[in-house]
Amino acid sequence: MPGERAAESEPARALPVAFNRVPEVAIGFWIIKIAATTLGETGGDALSMSLNLGYAASTMIFFVLFAIAVTSQIRARKFHAFLYWTVIVATTLTGTTMADFADRSLGIGYAGGSAILFTLVIAALVTWRLKMGSISVDYISSAKVEMFYWTTILFSNTLGTALGDWVADSGPGYEGGALIFAGCIALVALLYFFTRLSHSVLFWAAFVLTRPLGATLGDLLTKPVANGGLNLSRYSSSAAIAVFMVICILLFPQRAGEHPGARKHDD
Repeated sequence: MPGERAAESEPARALPVAFNRVPEVAIGFWIIKIAATTLGETGGDALSMSLNLGYAASTMIFFVLFAIAVTSQIRARKFHAFLYWTVIVATTLTGTTMADFADRSLGIGYAGGSAILFTLVIAALVTWRLKMGSISVDYISSAKVEMFYWTTILFSNTLGTALGDWVADSGPGYEGGALIFAGCIALVALLYFFTRLSHSVLFWAAFVLTRPLGATLGDLLTKPVANGGLNLSRYSSSAAIAVFMVICILLFPQRAGEHPGARKHDD
């Protein structure tokens, strides 16, 4: 969109890439992101359900973890891959228990919880756009922009959890839900590469959709067979996914960078 980057992106382009504290958004980013969302589902359920701590207590524990991790991330003077992905995992863990608390403990159901969370995501993006002049993720190089970035991610991961549970429990099941969300992500990818739609908007659409994909995959692994799952241990599943994430972080190039294709079209 013309002029969208006027307030933040133009000054940011003068900064060296080293000052950018988020990774280049490439195929490795999305693979690790889906693994992180799956880990958030299995890990969040392990604490709230397997350990019987409940959604409220688990949310508070994970939120403290998120607060510590995101504070370290914002204070960092350059991009650190493991720190960045630790914050992402913290948002998915918090998002899992927060969404379950909204959907189940508050008694407002999936529709009510999803509506509230969707409103929070839109409010975060609109506030970000109004305050900074852009919601672009090309360069995240100031503390103020990064706070908007992580707030939006926390809300989007929470919304994604609610959407994943809603779709899976509405009939398609966990496998069907995973296929639906994978198809939606593929559609967003096609729109990204073959249309002139805002890359920033499409990025956030894909970011939200990877969360319900991970949620349904996590439930597929750990839910009872009678409910359509594989009944694997939440602890061993979480450990295996965490190891997979570490391997991917080490294998895929992890460097500060911009959104691919950003210079082809204005967002």
